[in-house]
Amino acid sequence: MEGKAVGAFLGSLLGFQMPSWWDKAESSQAFQEWSNVGIAGAYALLCSVALVQLLRIHLRVPEYGWTTQKVFHLLNALVCAVRAGIFLFRDRLEDVHYGIVKLLLLDMPGLLFFTTYTLLVLFWAEIYHQARSMPTGSLRPLFIGLNVGVYFIQGGLWFLSTLAADVQLRTMGYIISDIFLAAVSIAAALGFLLYGGRLFLMLQRFPIESRGRRKKLREVGLVTSICAGCFSFRALMVALSAFDRENLELDIMSHPLLNVIYYSLVEVLPTACVLYILRKLPPKRLQGGYQPIPAQQGQ
Repeated sequence: MEGKAVGAFLGSLLGFQMPSWWDKAESSQAFQEWSNVGIAGAYALLCSVALVQLLRIHLRVPEYGWTTQKVFHLLNALVCAVRAGIFLFRDRLEDVHYGIVKLLLLDMPGLLFFTTYTLLVLFWAEIYHQARSMPTGSLRPLFIGLNVGVYFIQGGLWFLSTLAADVQLRTMGYIISDIFLAAVSIAAALGFLLYGGRLFLMLQRFPIESRGRRKKLREVGLVTSICAGCFSFRALMVALSAFDRENLELDIMSHPLLNVIYYSLVEVLPTACVLYILRKLPPKRLQGGYQPIPAQQGQ
């Protein structure tokens, strides 16, 4: 859809007229090209930050293997690297003839982002259950099963959206796919609110007042708010695009400004904030052997 039509639609949706620069940016070929380069650059920078942090953690405690903290930063780097490559070569992606390949490249980073941040929910859930003397053995299998189920269902929807013989079935596949991705994002937001909120309240009730406790409270509160907010906004935008693909479809070249705002709010800014908040390194190995502190090991 043309930029002016998108601006008019968003203006009617939000209840006010969009400024003239919105229409100019949406219809500008140069802005379409350079916005993709800018987004790719932002993701590349975040990828570098995550890799540097991963290296710093490994050099700090090389003998301790793949902790939750290391896996979290590795997945962050992977998501950002894939996104950077896709946006850098976004115009060439339009020439891909196989629709399922195109959908895979556009949607897979979002699923990896879901896995990356639900890993943080898993870590918080383990801390909470251990502190409450509750069993933790089922948490990791549940996390793995949930993620495998999400990827399996989404894979089936990709096939339905691109390979179904009937046009109506393909259209239905696109709509169901968007609704499913919105539901997945809502589930992630609820996970952060549930275990982030529980961990925050548990730390708040902790009897010993200390600088470390206050810092951990801020970390949990900020990360919970940021991640729950970004997943909720993602769910809203994806759900809206499911029912109005003409005006609000994401990941298309003719909506560059919409893409900049969307990816900045749902991935770029949240990732940057979380990487900064969780930048603390694990404690060094002690003389008598390294004893990881759960509250710091996987933050």
